[in-house]
Amino acid sequence: MKLSQFCRSELIKFDLESTTKEGAIRELVELAAQSELVLDKEKLFRDVMEREKLLSTGIGFGTAYPHARTEAVKGLVIAFGRSEAGIDFDALDGAPVHLIFLVAVPKHEQSTHLTVIAQLSLILKEPVKREKLMSAAFPQEVIDLLDTL
Repeated sequence: MKLSQFCRSELIKFDLESTTKEGAIRELVELAAQSELVLDKEKLFRDVMEREKLLSTGIGFGTAYPHARTEAVKGLVIAFGRSEAGIDFDALDGAPVHLIFLVAVPKHEQSTHLTVIAQLSLILKEPVKREKLMSAAFPQEVIDLLDTL
C-alpha cells in the first residue's frame, strides 16, 4: 500500500498552533475535513478522541498516530501536522510529540488502520526520516517520505 495516495498537500500543516493533545487532534481533523472522503468532522473528532482514551497513540520518538475506524469517513484519509515546540501527548516514552499523523478509515475496514500505522512506524523508527519530516519545508517532501518503505 502506497501511503502517499491517502495524503495530499492540503492535509499537511507544518506549524500546529495547539499546545495540547486535544487541540492538535482538532487541528488535524480540520485539515482532514478538507478531503471529500470526510463526511462528518465532528464525529471524526469524537471517534479519534474516544480511541485516544483507550491508550495514547503517542508511541515514542516524538511521534503520534491518533486514529479511528469510523463512519465519519468513506475512505482512508491521512493528515500530518508538525509542532516545533512539541506537545504533551501522554506518549509511551514521556517525551513531547512533534510529528503527528491522523489516520481515519471507514468503520467496516477491519485492519486497514493497523496496516497504515505499522507502515508509518516502520518509516518513522528511522531517525533520519524523522529529521527529514522535522526539516521539511514543502508538503511534497512529506508525501514522498510516505513511500520510503
